[in-house]
Amino acid sequence: MGPFVLREVDMGADASAPTIRATVVQAATVFYDTPATLDKAERLLAEAASYGSQLVVFPEAFIGGYPRGSNFGVSIGNRSAKGREEFRKYHASAIDVPGPEVDRLAAMAGKYKVYLVIGVIERDGYTLYCTVLFFDSQGRFLGKHRKIMPTAMERVIWGFGDGSTIPVFETPVGKIGAAICWENRMPLLRTAMYAKGVEIYCAPTADARDVWQASMTHIALEGGCFVLSANQFCRRKDYPPPPDYVFAGTEEDLLPDSVVCAGGSVIISPLGTVLAGPNYEGEALISADLDLGEVARAKFDFDVVGHYSRPEVLSLTVKDHPMAPVSFTSASGKAETSQK
Repeated sequence: MGPFVLREVDMGADASAPTIRATVVQAATVFYDTPATLDKAERLLAEAASYGSQLVVFPEAFIGGYPRGSNFGVSIGNRSAKGREEFRKYHASAIDVPGPEVDRLAAMAGKYKVYLVIGVIERDGYTLYCTVLFFDSQGRFLGKHRKIMPTAMERVIWGFGDGSTIPVFETPVGKIGAAICWENRMPLLRTAMYAKGVEIYCAPTADARDVWQASMTHIALEGGCFVLSANQFCRRKDYPPPPDYVFAGTEEDLLPDSVVCAGGSVIISPLGTVLAGPNYEGEALISADLDLGEVARAKFDFDVVGHYSRPEVLSLTVKDHPMAPVSFTSASGKAETSQK
């Protein structure tokens, strides 16, 4: 694990504005090995807790994996047998929500007494979702956010979340919500989260480009909230070797130690100050103390759904009920159990 990065900023906090310590985890999935990834998550969570962290945020798809470079054998009008088998293995690495892996993550949060926000690949039947799970420091599963818009090739393997899973949870360490990767570039989704009062805006991502930092700073300023962006740091050797797993179009240029995702995890204050990171050096725990009083100081300048809104000119309606493709008026909709 890389160095623990901590920059404390004294903003004159008092009892009415608590300060909490938060950590974003920058680390790679153990691909196709969910039990080993859960073990790694526990080690990282324990280390963060040892530094006094009360809130820990993991990257997008940390449990289940982000299948960087893969095309799953898809071209327009065609799918390959190898790509179907690749999807089967990826599906097997995903987790049910709720399920035993969720129970284990909840137990970890309770054991180390931290609020936990973690990216997972959720399995719902045979459709997968890129999802963020939330847990409190008592070991309770609070809920989930499903990514509402997968990007580009992600749409081949992930379903689309609906408006029923855009939560913001009120907790003793602040109001916590999350948007995943390029969802963060969707102004209406951000506005929905601001309207729910988000104070600690978690942004698990797979985008390590320098320009990502501009988006994170903008969201902090626009929302008057802390932004905690967690990304994986991965080398080619963190994925299975070819020919079992191929980085389409670039495999021949990659060595085992080639960096395929450089991280860039960062913590930014509501006034746009970078408190910790971005880190592009390797796996790391990136931490900072968050003075929650800074939210009110920032909102004094700009409250996008309050005194700086013009609802008589511009307004937003969010359809936040579940959108089920099939509804049954009487039965549960589950498969019947045969009677002998």
